[in-house]
Amino acid sequence: MKLFKQLMLTAAIGAALATALPAFADGKPTIKIGYVEGWDDSVATSNVAAQVIETKLGYPVKLVPVAAGVMWGGVARGDLDATLSAWLPATHASYWAQYKSKVEDLGINFNDAKIGLVVPDTVKVTSIADLEAQKDAFGGRIVGIDAGAGVMKKADDAIKAYNLSYQLMPSSGSAMTAELARDIHANKPIVVTGWAPHWMFAKWKLKFLEDPKKVFGGAEHVDNVINPELEKKAPQVVEFLKKFQWKPGEIDGVMLAAENGTKPDDAAKSWVSAHPDRVTDWLSDVK
Repeated sequence: MKLFKQLMLTAAIGAALATALPAFADGKPTIKIGYVEGWDDSVATSNVAAQVIETKLGYPVKLVPVAAGVMWGGVARGDLDATLSAWLPATHASYWAQYKSKVEDLGINFNDAKIGLVVPDTVKVTSIADLEAQKDAFGGRIVGIDAGAGVMKKADDAIKAYNLSYQLMPSSGSAMTAELARDIHANKPIVVTGWAPHWMFAKWKLKFLEDPKKVFGGAEHVDNVINPELEKKAPQVVEFLKKFQWKPGEIDGVMLAAENGTKPDDAAKSWVSAHPDRVTDWLSDVK
């Protein structure tokens, strides 16, 4: 079974890399960054980092969309060089426990991240503990994202911890926000798996439900995690990633631009072009 999982992991990443750039361009190796396509913060962060690595450091970058578990396994095995989407300490706790001896955490790129259950702020429910009494209003459903996501595992734990007779509905990030938009427009109660940073908090008035049992943990952070071999392969990239960190509010513009129809790479190009001082700061230790 273990061998089968390894083969499936390799096959998944191999398929994602099938259209990869040549291994070397102008003497510099291609940097493969894994991200979760349905996570808007993951898309925004990965695209901005890719722009800096390509345009300022001269390394070609291949962004590889994969599920969270495949992403972690790929970095651990060296099939991927890095991920900038490691939610710690709670959301990806199981992946960290499994792979921490095979990866290197370079530090935080986003502070004060949070996961939990989210509802429109017009809903009178304030705590996860209140959901059972309002089961009929919510249709006994929690609308989720991809099944392998950390927030989905925690949502399943919450259903058990709070004795909720709700069904957790896997979908995708885009499908979840589409259903959220429809129900808000129809003034219908809905509960979804949510996280911050996310553009939906800028678009609608939403709130996290209180979690008195701390199933979802407290404030989290999103880290830059690499395969240790990247130190030899591209030391300049490693130095950049050690300093690549968002300030409060910065990522929101990239996410909103992408949500409003701008291609993620174009949104990233525009942000990098408009913030030369931030890019210079990120690259200040690169030799």
